Amino acid sequence: MSDARVLASAEHATDRAAKRRGLLGRDGIDGALVIDGCRWVHTVGMRFPIDVAFVDRDGLVIRTVQMPRRRIGLPVLRARHVIEAQAGAFARWGLHVGDVIELRDEAHPSPGTTP
Repeated sequence: MSDARVLASAEHATDRAAKRRGLLGRDGIDGALVIDGCRWVHTVGMRFPIDVAFVDRDGLVIRTVQMPRRRIGLPVLRARHVIEAQAGAFARWGLHVGDVIELRDEAHPSPGTTP
């Protein structure tokens, strides 16, 4: 969510295996993948280009980039989370640098912003 707008449903990668796998092996994604404890990504071995948002500990989007396949990105040191989506999704959602993202776990709702 951003500014009380639901942008997309998201999968949440929290364990090592899910973080390592990311979107590899997929032909696309509806929604987004959130990777905790992540400061950089690559698209080596990916089947499609992606939008990437780097998010700080407060949920602030500090950088966005669209990455073609077979690229290695630069680390964003202030990032604590990464949001990955199919290329073009951020433009459709209106997601920009400076937006504050709130992640909601419908199974375990928690008060406040939980990036």
